[in-house]
Amino acid sequence: MAALRFASALRFARLSAIPRHTHLHARCLATAKSPSSLFDSLDTFTDRHVGPDDQETSFMLSKLGYHSLDAFLSATVPATIRIPATTISDASMPALSESELHARAKALGKQNSQFKSYIGMGYHNAVVPPVILRNVMENPAWYTPYTPYQPEIAQGRLESLVNYQTMIMSLTAMDIANASLLDEATAAAEGMVMAYVHSGQKRMSFLVDNAVLPQTIAVLRIRAEGFGIRLLVGDVTTAINDPELRADLAGVLLQYPDVNGQISDYRELVNQVHASGALVVCATDLLALTLLTPPGEWGADIVLGNSARFGVPAGYGGPHGAFFAVTDSLKRKMPGRLIGRSKDTMGNLAYRLALQTREQHIRREKATSNICTSQALLANMAAMYAIYHGPASLTRIAKKVHLFTQLLHASVERLGFKVINGAYFDTLTIDVSPVCKNAEVVHAAAALEFINLRRVDSTHVGITLDESVVHEDLQTLVSIFATAASGPTGVLSSIPEPTTAAIPSSFVRTSEFLPHRVFNSHHSETEMLRYIFHLASKDLSLVHTMIPLGSCTMKLNSTSSMIPLTWLEFGGVHPFAPVDQVGGYRQIIKELEADLCKITGFHSCSVQPNSGAAGEYTGLTVIRAYHRSRGEGHRDVCLIPLSAHGTNPASAVMAGLKVVPVKTHADGNLDLVDLKAKAEKHKDNLAACMITYPSTFGVFEDGVAYACKIIHENGGQVYLDGANLNAQVGLTNPAVCGGDVCHLNLHKTFAIPHGGGGPGVGPICVAEHLAPFLPSHPLVEIGGDNAISAVSAGPFGSASILLISWAYIKMLGGNGLSQSTNVALLNANYMAQRLATHYTIRFKNANGHVAHELLIDLAEFDKAAGLKVTDFAKRLQDYGFHPPTCSWPISTCMLIEPTESETLEEIDRFCDAMIQIRKEVDDIISGKQPRDNNLLRNAPHPLSAIVLSDKEWNRPYSREEAAYPMPWLREKKFWPTVSRVDDGGYLIRTLVL
Repeated sequence: MAALRFASALRFARLSAIPRHTHLHARCLATAKSPSSLFDSLDTFTDRHVGPDDQETSFMLSKLGYHSLDAFLSATVPATIRIPATTISDASMPALSESELHARAKALGKQNSQFKSYIGMGYHNAVVPPVILRNVMENPAWYTPYTPYQPEIAQGRLESLVNYQTMIMSLTAMDIANASLLDEATAAAEGMVMAYVHSGQKRMSFLVDNAVLPQTIAVLRIRAEGFGIRLLVGDVTTAINDPELRADLAGVLLQYPDVNGQISDYRELVNQVHASGALVVCATDLLALTLLTPPGEWGADIVLGNSARFGVPAGYGGPHGAFFAVTDSLKRKMPGRLIGRSKDTMGNLAYRLALQTREQHIRREKATSNICTSQALLANMAAMYAIYHGPASLTRIAKKVHLFTQLLHASVERLGFKVINGAYFDTLTIDVSPVCKNAEVVHAAAALEFINLRRVDSTHVGITLDESVVHEDLQTLVSIFATAASGPTGVLSSIPEPTTAAIPSSFVRTSEFLPHRVFNSHHSETEMLRYIFHLASKDLSLVHTMIPLGSCTMKLNSTSSMIPLTWLEFGGVHPFAPVDQVGGYRQIIKELEADLCKITGFHSCSVQPNSGAAGEYTGLTVIRAYHRSRGEGHRDVCLIPLSAHGTNPASAVMAGLKVVPVKTHADGNLDLVDLKAKAEKHKDNLAACMITYPSTFGVFEDGVAYACKIIHENGGQVYLDGANLNAQVGLTNPAVCGGDVCHLNLHKTFAIPHGGGGPGVGPICVAEHLAPFLPSHPLVEIGGDNAISAVSAGPFGSASILLISWAYIKMLGGNGLSQSTNVALLNANYMAQRLATHYTIRFKNANGHVAHELLIDLAEFDKAAGLKVTDFAKRLQDYGFHPPTCSWPISTCMLIEPTESETLEEIDRFCDAMIQIRKEVDDIISGKQPRDNNLLRNAPHPLSAIVLSDKEWNRPYSREEAAYPMPWLREKKFWPTVSRVDDGGYLIRTLVL
């Protein structure tokens, strides 16, 4: 009863009784700067994006001992690498107000011609249910969280991702699936490398059927090159008969249905491949698998594809969540994130990451994948789509698409054309030669109806239907062929409506799918809406509080920059639409690339890489191509500091480089003596050096320019990792530091939301001599004169979310961009100053400053109080905060990054929480609290713990101390939904619900 009385008292606590933290002034009374002219816009973005106002900025500077921001910056950023203030300013990059940006985006959207595309090739006109569009895709509670490394405050999207994995396993009939990869093409590349690793890295051949998507083949070519894999493309049914190939074969990639729409029986081929000791990798279509025999039932070892057909817009190529499923025997080699069922300390069901994608941080240069993210937001949308429709409705959708395809088949053949694929689901490849002199006649007729068909060759066209097609669309398609054939226009009406599928019985699915309760419960919008919000209520996001994750830059994802994303003018564009139809997209991409070059100081840019790690890999591959062009292809050594992000060595290995580690000093700085010695030792084979700047230890190192000089003098190129670019904009840039190439995390510095674990974008900017090697694409003319092959499925990667960074830059302008960096540095240093008397700040520069983030060392509390980093992290959840980055880059540390978007009030709240936690630690050290039963070791404290009976409570502190350690928590508190989740051995491998 005491517990119930306490919970009731908390619930009805009066806000008027809550003591407020006193600040310099009330933020709500602050006003934006007065415009200089009556005609100036009042909805300027910088004041909305940057948290502290001028008065708060002055206050923080005074606490650090400075009278001006310039003086503070001079003591923080080395003078040797500073750039003139005019480089990034409104003079060079004018700012737009929010309303001006909206109008500009509308105008550019109109430059994207509203053609309907039936091109297919892995992309469809998905129908996004409005309940999902508004409440997931457009909902910051879903798109602003970080990757669920803290499961107690992430149970909602963890459950949703389990739904996604379960959906993939059920539809593909595979044993286990991950929580999504970047796109279908890169997923296929991961499958290829898995097959290679499965062979013990001894079998060097990988066979690809010539009916696999061309963008996938292009990505496979460049990935195979880095590992020395021999990629063979051809008719697999013929090639498999070569005994020499079978002896060296690691795997085979098939497309089901293939690029031409053909459904083939691969059972005999699979037996042959398995008999040779190789793996079968299958790329497939989720909607088709509601009707077709799933690959898991005919022997595939790895199944992958694009889940965007389940309610994710085409978006000119992405972002889309790729799915990836494997047999049980391959689960430990599977790349990406995997969600499993565990339990909390009270024995309750709780989800957590199982095989975390941080394996590359452990394996580093021994890793064969650099995957460190997924497409969580898009995977969640696809899962919600399946939940909303359920198996019965999904089957109805698939049957309608297939029956429409049958009607189209019958209609075009009645007009004299010939369909060349006998068994199909939704795609026809049509021979026009019996009727027309060439395919251009059909394409011209289609263009008059604002329709795009697939250009196969001079005598064939392709058509892929989808859920968006209605009767009128079908009539228009038939009329196009009637026009091309000079035939009757009423053909469609004369053909009987089909009632049964024309899929051969050997291909028909007989097994059930998605029998789980979650896929059979939420089919009304009311129930779906409640389920979406029920899950969202379990997750902490930026709608609740700051997320001070170091090296993650969890800044504001403004609504104004997100709005254009879901407009049809941008969301409904096929990535292979003709260039004259995508003028708006091309202009936005051109402007974004130019702005990124201006910010980085480099000559050229490619936005194709669709994650930060993909950007690393692309930059290193460009460097390798450059060396080969100079007759120095033997250069294959890459120097990487031990402090580097784990994806750096993994990316180097993928690019075919040999990693040589470089030491760092005890003060966190790069050991320039060791760097020089190793550069000189390997000068004949030195390809590159990867340097993160500011370092992962949160400091601007003085010696970065000298380090770059060392590498150049020994024949190498410098890759400057741009993960921490938020500390550079307007103050310095990678080119001035001495770099040749850098990648940028648009989902960090340039405000694309993290989406709960993706999407992200990792474009690369390069110096002029590397520009000719920027990536190409097999279907869209892009890249340099000596371009490397494509590194992602879409020509511009995750093109639709480029709008967000474009809008962010345009609205801030040069002055706003610079101010954002300045305040990010100030916020971090103010926080460091407040915490320094309570915790050890591990690294600072000679003036006692950090960069945009700070590393606090908690090692001393292990011996003194038996506390680990995890204990501090879980206790912060009780204070309503997402913990900082834990145990990286040093296992005993927390890396804290407040960003420029947080106000002084929020920063002080976080500091107050950390200081109060330190007092709780002191109680353990002094013996007031036991080492094994205290506020930190038992954290977090969800409501399920708070309402325990007095007998069950059995803790040496009160419920109020556990749940409400600070007064402001009575007004606003985010409750963890479970107690501490077992991160150790307990994990139920069965992932289905």
